Amino acid sequence: MIRFMLNGEVVTVEGAAPTVTLLDWLRETRGLTGTKEGCNEGDCGACTVTVSTLDETGLTHQALNACILFLPQLAGKAVRTVEGIAAPDGELHPVQDAMVTEHGSQCGFCTPGFVMSMYTAHRTGRVDHDDVLAGNLCRCTGYAPIVRAAQRAASRPVPAWEIDERAMLEALALSGDMSGEGLHLPGSTASLAAIYAAHPNATIVAGATDVGLWVTKQFRPVGPVIFTHRVGDLARIERVQGGLRIGAGVTLSRLRGAMADRHPDFAELIRRYGSVQVRNAATIGGNIANGSPIGDGPPALIALGAELTLRHGEDRRRMPLEDFFLDYGKQDRMPGEFVESIFVPDQEDTLACYKLSKRFDQDISAVCGCFALHMDGGVVDEARIAFGGMAGTPKRAHAAEAALTGRVLSAQAVRDAQDALTQDFQPLSDMRASAAYRMQAARNMIRRYWLERVEGVPMRLVGPKSETGVA
Repeated sequence: MIRFMLNGEVVTVEGAAPTVTLLDWLRETRGLTGTKEGCNEGDCGACTVTVSTLDETGLTHQALNACILFLPQLAGKAVRTVEGIAAPDGELHPVQDAMVTEHGSQCGFCTPGFVMSMYTAHRTGRVDHDDVLAGNLCRCTGYAPIVRAAQRAASRPVPAWEIDERAMLEALALSGDMSGEGLHLPGSTASLAAIYAAHPNATIVAGATDVGLWVTKQFRPVGPVIFTHRVGDLARIERVQGGLRIGAGVTLSRLRGAMADRHPDFAELIRRYGSVQVRNAATIGGNIANGSPIGDGPPALIALGAELTLRHGEDRRRMPLEDFFLDYGKQDRMPGEFVESIFVPDQEDTLACYKLSKRFDQDISAVCGCFALHMDGGVVDEARIAFGGMAGTPKRAHAAEAALTGRVLSAQAVRDAQDALTQDFQPLSDMRASAAYRMQAARNMIRRYWLERVEGVPMRLVGPKSETGVA
């Protein structure tokens, strides 16, 4: 049994399969068809809803993709759809009114999703409209009238009829573990560890931005399912001796906020990782544990010397992140063992991250290169270089590092490091890039680091964008 709030009222769902999506349930069971099915994979934003959560950090409101959001992930939360944001007497919400005034809708299919992205931003005070709307696709308007609508709505106050869900969410607060047919909702890391050790063939679901597509696109059975969103201690970022401990359940939105001052290039890389809706759901633990060779989180973390803590029952082991990836689709993880946390050591910020993709924003990398070079008196005394997209796993470029270490970072040293890349990688050709293109791109990234960080040549044609109000 799952209980949550829907447009201000508490609803109870019984007997639903663990992998029923919120989108399907809204449309087929509740008749709330304003939430649209477009891509059904979290790219187009037509299914955007607002989800409010009350936890130890307070009350947060986030835009999420309903098409890859499973019903059990909503336990104890509040959902707002496009049908639930106007006043009881029918008066339009400011973002709805602004869309009408600015002619922000043409065919109208995408409009509810845009409205809900704008509605969430309006509630949280965000005005970085380009970022807010990057996860919503419109083929008709060219975006200009929609952005004008967002700007118009931002100047208007939150309407008087907008309720604060805090008290109702406190009444819905869950304690302990929850279990049902084919699903588990542990309430602590200890419970998660015990359940997963007992059910090592279960699928762990955090944000479902990856597993959601197994269901909606590949029609794969994924049960039994262990949902981790109620494991509060898995979602903490803590200062510990020598660095930062990041729980595996920390979303990319929160991680970006934590990295903004420490390693701004990593924060910008995360901003380009996906849309606001995706970053609000996806977790750094999932980004690592799925073992993707083109995941953007691992190259940056490897360059920073990050370490993983893996847990099986009460047993833990720690390893360098780079050692976790063994081969394509294979990680050093035993059955029933999961990523519990990531440790990022304190260090001078020398990190530079370069992402090459067909679209600048919200696209999968063809190549992602991350560089952290420490220099003493102009001589490189430590080099950590990692790439995604160049091999079957995210991987360090040890030969290129060796070509730079102990030398002044000169044009000749850069050429030697570029040539050494052929010892580190034999990239593949696929739909994103050819092997030759990938190798040339990686070579260029080494040269770009030298030009930017040593020669002082400005290379960034598109500067980092700000993101305020990160949960």
